[in-house]
Amino acid sequence: MSNEAFKAAMARLAAGVVLVTAQEPPLDPDDPLAPTGEDVGMTATAFMSVSLDPPLVLVSLREGSRMDDLLDEQPRWAVSVLTESQRHIAGRFAMKGRISDRLLFEDIPYVRGEASGAPLVGGALATLECRTEQRVPAGDHTLVIGRVLTAELPSTEGGPLMYFRGRYRQLG
Repeated sequence: MSNEAFKAAMARLAAGVVLVTAQEPPLDPDDPLAPTGEDVGMTATAFMSVSLDPPLVLVSLREGSRMDDLLDEQPRWAVSVLTESQRHIAGRFAMKGRISDRLLFEDIPYVRGEASGAPLVGGALATLECRTEQRVPAGDHTLVIGRVLTAELPSTEGGPLMYFRGRYRQLG
């Protein structure tokens, strides 16, 4: 089987789109005046619920990506379930060779999660704050299983942003 055949087959599986976020640890954790680390974000479609008791979710990260490296050292992170009107956010954080994450967050409304310190996108359908429970190597990806610490429903407006056949889509 070719990589192209596999990718084409998987492109026919519709997936919800989320923004995974985390805050880098402070540069010097022993110095309260040291600058805090930068916020980091990544668009993901490989995200799912794993368990209700305890509440667990899973996100698949490309091995060696900035988010994979960050979540290896920072156990607390967040997920914002994007609405169909937030496709610009998904596209912005999915760009290869993009500008710094600090600039990407600049004009996006967000609040900082109390449990994770990570940005939670304003107007998202749902937000979750998580703590890593397990990291599982899986081919060229790492499966990060997180315990959900908080779950909020900031918006009831609009439908979910979907990804199907290589494009962002709307339901219906």
